[in-house]
Amino acid sequence: MGKSVLIFDDDEDILNILVYLLEEKGWKVNTRTSCVNIINDIEESKPDIILMDNWIPETGGKVATQTIKKHPEHKAIPVVYFSANNDIETLAAEAGADTYLAKPFDLDHLEELLANVTR
Repeated sequence: MGKSVLIFDDDEDILNILVYLLEEKGWKVNTRTSCVNIINDIEESKPDIILMDNWIPETGGKVATQTIKKHPEHKAIPVVYFSANNDIETLAAEAGADTYLAKPFDLDHLEELLANVTR
């Protein structure tokens, strides 16, 4: 089994594209359209990496990422912050994410990023 990724994004089109593309590359993909039960979602899917959208309901990606990074068992899971926001670098830093990816993104760049972060 390949590595697993948990993607938080409320845009179903983006989720569908990511699921299709990443599964083709051997990833196990779990998706959520909100971060209401974020710790529960992580415990259910046990991801190697998390992709976090900035505008995810309910709390937003920043609070969701901070929640993960404060959790004793899950804080080591790399979080890639992704957004179309111009200020993504600052947002990712404020959230405590490990790295970030601007939308729209290039699939090759995404793959490279995932490979580097999960080494």
